[in-house]
Amino acid sequence: MTEETRRQIAIALQYDAPGVPRVTATGKGELAATILAAAQAHNIPIEENPALAEALSRVEVDTEIPEQLYRAVAEVLGFVLRATGKLK
Repeated sequence: MTEETRRQIAIALQYDAPGVPRVTATGKGELAATILAAAQAHNIPIEENPALAEALSRVEVDTEIPEQLYRAVAEVLGFVLRATGKLK
């Protein structure tokens, strides 16, 4: 395992409007690499945001994101929607 892989954090989010986004997976190191590989295999856009990933890594899996992270997560969701052509 490389030093970069050891430091890597990955978070998976699910958002079903009009609800609140939920953390569906979180991992560090090799588990993060597995989460990223799964996202790539399913053509899910990946947004790199280390500070947000660190904050979301403290949220329990299958839990709504905390209100103080709404704005940051909304920016990521906007990126994903634009990347998938669902938002212009």
